[in-house]
Amino acid sequence: MVASKQYPKKYGEGFSEWFDWIISEAEIYDYGRYPVKGVGIWLPYGFQIRKRVIEIIRSLLDEKGHEEILLPLLIPETLFRKESEHVRGFEGEVFWITKSGLEDIDVKLALRPTSETAISYMESLWIKSYRQLPKKYYQIVSVFRCETKMTKPMVRVREITTFKEAHTVHEDFEDSERQIAEAIEIYKKFFDLLGIPYIISRRPQWDKFAGALYTIAFDTIFPDKKAVQIGTVHNLGQTFTRVFDVKIQKRDETIDYAWQTSYGISERVIASVIAFHSDDKGLILPPNIAPYQVVIVPIYQQESKEKIIEYCRKIAEMLRESGIRVYEDYRDNLRPVDKFFEWELKGVPIRIEIGLRELSNNVVTIFRRDTMKRDVVAINQLTEKIRVLLNEIFENLSNRAWKELLSNVKLFNNFDEAVNFVKEGGGVAILPWCGNEKCVYSKLEGLEGISALGEVYKDSLNMLKINEKANEYRSCAFCDRQTRAFISIAKKY
Repeated sequence: MVASKQYPKKYGEGFSEWFDWIISEAEIYDYGRYPVKGVGIWLPYGFQIRKRVIEIIRSLLDEKGHEEILLPLLIPETLFRKESEHVRGFEGEVFWITKSGLEDIDVKLALRPTSETAISYMESLWIKSYRQLPKKYYQIVSVFRCETKMTKPMVRVREITTFKEAHTVHEDFEDSERQIAEAIEIYKKFFDLLGIPYIISRRPQWDKFAGALYTIAFDTIFPDKKAVQIGTVHNLGQTFTRVFDVKIQKRDETIDYAWQTSYGISERVIASVIAFHSDDKGLILPPNIAPYQVVIVPIYQQESKEKIIEYCRKIAEMLRESGIRVYEDYRDNLRPVDKFFEWELKGVPIRIEIGLRELSNNVVTIFRRDTMKRDVVAINQLTEKIRVLLNEIFENLSNRAWKELLSNVKLFNNFDEAVNFVKEGGGVAILPWCGNEKCVYSKLEGLEGISALGEVYKDSLNMLKINEKANEYRSCAFCDRQTRAFISIAKKY
């Protein structure tokens, strides 16, 4: 598809329009045209991006001893309703199957909104002893939630098509806490490998995962200055193992209920890649997940066509032999300039332009999508130059993304000033806090559209350079008691 030269604007109020435009024009995701609300279709180019993102998280989990499984999509109502807090948390979002053909079925079946109930039931059959622990399972599947708010592609959908959920089992609380720490490190590495900046926080109890002891969340900030939850880690304690009778023999030969954790991500991760690594002209894909790292565009007159294409193929083969993903664009129905617009829109990190001048001088012209700058490189230096540039592009994208996030986070000592900052579209406000959730809830209860993201994690305080100023903020911004932590507030999706 040839991109128009009239682009929606990425920042400010135009972000939603820009996002819809880019996923459509770059042929990533077809949303809103299939006749079911809140579902989208991954197009071939977008599917390749999704595939490479999945490969990264799968590799990170496998390295830490996680085992991939595939649980049933259907959960019987009798199973789903066993844990009351969990049911209350998801009941309004569940899709139910009530008929088989023309007949009502005896037990309603839920399309899984998440799999804690299903996996816990099976673990009661699989796991009997501490010798089998810790056990770490994960699956990458679709889950279904009847999103009642305004749906948005990849961010608020009714079929979440890229749901990675991990479920782990442990002998005791201490080992489950160790697993929480491991999960956080996995996610940090995952988001770092995608160049996505994040804030880690412990969710308030009123906003934790239904059935969990507590929830740790990763949030980022989109160009419209709203916070987006991109990953969660839950310590489930013994909530589900008590309900489903997941008992184990411990080292001291006593019998007790096992401890569990779970953690998940979704296609919001890919939405974040698009939101950060892009500009008004389209995507700028990190090289490690780009379907093509290099696109070659020949520029020729009819009399030079054969020689230039032969030269292009020679270069493409050389790059492929060194493991670089290359696309050769030999379409005759588009002018080179139209191809430039299209590949800039699709975010290919490097474009190689080859015309008669390049052929005559045994060189190529390289165009970097992130800086929009050209350079001329000799053929005998090309492979090494491309490798260096791909690394430079990733570092540049990551650094720009972190700079963008940090510019939208501000530390306040005054609650009213923080609220005004968020209301006016400033981003995330961080405030000193006594640690009592009641004082936060009472202040935010009447403020429509502003939410507490939670207590900011130590790693994020260091990244945001909040710890450097901690001594200056000794009183809680909500109640004037002594500061014990920092909490963030924002508008969020």
